[in-house]
Amino acid sequence: MTSFEQMTRVHAFRDDALGEHDAVGLAAAIRRREVSAAEVARDAAERVRDVEGRLHAVQAHVADPVPAAGADGAFAGVPTFVKDNTDYQGLPTGHGSAAFTPRAARRHAPFARQFLSTGVTVLGKTRLPEFGFSPSTEYEGAEPVRNPWHTDHSAGGSSGGSAALVAAGAVPVAHANDGGGSIRIPAACCGLVGLKPTRGRVVANAQSARLPLDIVADGVVSRSVRDTAAFLAAAENYRRNPKLPPVGRVEGPSGRRLRVGFLLDSPNGVRADDATRAAVTDTAATLERLGHSVAPVEPVIDPRFTDDFLTYWGLLSFLIGTTGRTLGRDFDRRRMDGLSRGLHEAYVRNWRQTPGVLRRLRQTKVAYAAAFRGFDVLLSPVLAHTPPPIGHLSPEVPYPELVERILRYVAFTPLDNIVGTPSISVPAPAATEEGLPVGVLFSGRPGSERTLLDVAFTLEADRPFRRIQDA
Repeated sequence: MTSFEQMTRVHAFRDDALGEHDAVGLAAAIRRREVSAAEVARDAAERVRDVEGRLHAVQAHVADPVPAAGADGAFAGVPTFVKDNTDYQGLPTGHGSAAFTPRAARRHAPFARQFLSTGVTVLGKTRLPEFGFSPSTEYEGAEPVRNPWHTDHSAGGSSGGSAALVAAGAVPVAHANDGGGSIRIPAACCGLVGLKPTRGRVVANAQSARLPLDIVADGVVSRSVRDTAAFLAAAENYRRNPKLPPVGRVEGPSGRRLRVGFLLDSPNGVRADDATRAAVTDTAATLERLGHSVAPVEPVIDPRFTDDFLTYWGLLSFLIGTTGRTLGRDFDRRRMDGLSRGLHEAYVRNWRQTPGVLRRLRQTKVAYAAAFRGFDVLLSPVLAHTPPPIGHLSPEVPYPELVERILRYVAFTPLDNIVGTPSISVPAPAATEEGLPVGVLFSGRPGSERTLLDVAFTLEADRPFRRIQDA
């Protein structure tokens, strides 16, 4: 590693109680009493302290972290973080915003309770961009969350704090949620696995369940496919949705031959950059080599989809701006950042379009289903280009230019949020010239998480994911 790489790359891996374990491996070591949950929590907290000065990923710390009840949980004793848009009893929920003073939550959010049922030890809360609107965890007048693979670049968003800590080895797994790509985007930026579940697979998100379109799903970011699979199985043990086929415990590739449709450019016409196209093409070739059938596909969606999604995003900002006093008595929407204010103002100009926007967005599932005829999964980029430098997507960029940059970047992930279908980001073997990860996206039919985990396990077994401590 060159001296420049040493300056720009950050990780916390060392010979301590955590070692190089993923969450499944660490929980097993705790069950075998090779290490204790207290030792693991202590060493994880030390790792967090070591990297936090360069990554700026943590919003709040738990003063005295203890394992959640349930010693037999899949992640019993595994240290983790909860994203700061989800209530965790005793900690404030700030939503990444300077528009109000957050107060300590009186109780855990429904998903927090489901997450705790896995037995994790919560060390604190991670940072996100204001209200999760941005695909990069950056702020006005505050340090951004930095990518541990290259600290001059974005860690993605909105679950950027969680992804940075997991990628750096501070904790093996962390909470994330996704309303337009916010699990899958930071996973792609940081070389992680990030699965957005089918709508209804986990308990309803506390904020999104009351909206006209429920687009938010909760989950985790992890360094291994088996951690994501173990989380889904544990979440299902806590609460299974009878309307969806069960996931169960997926522990490796099944050997089933899959029919894979792939696309390099987004259905709304955004062309992926060369490094991203190469990653998808290489992944398609790998799957063919392993015996799967792969063919191009061109999903046809309403050309107004991007504008409609942006209008819906504006509706969310408008609702926050008009109901913000429920978050804090001193809420002042004038203190919201440039992206949030711009979305709010754009919606106010276009609010009369709302009925048509909602109608067209709900109809998207018809075109999406048509794209799957003859295929089990669809392969595409996660993002249209590789992780941008810090500042490119800052909320200080004038709103019209910032929105154009976002739309040229986040061109693939929102479709699954609108339709409610699952998709998973997995790391491609290659990296950019700067050593940054590139992610590829697999999307499936409603309830097809087993298939997505199957293909992810297949790729991981064929070519294990790059490790930051080895790069």
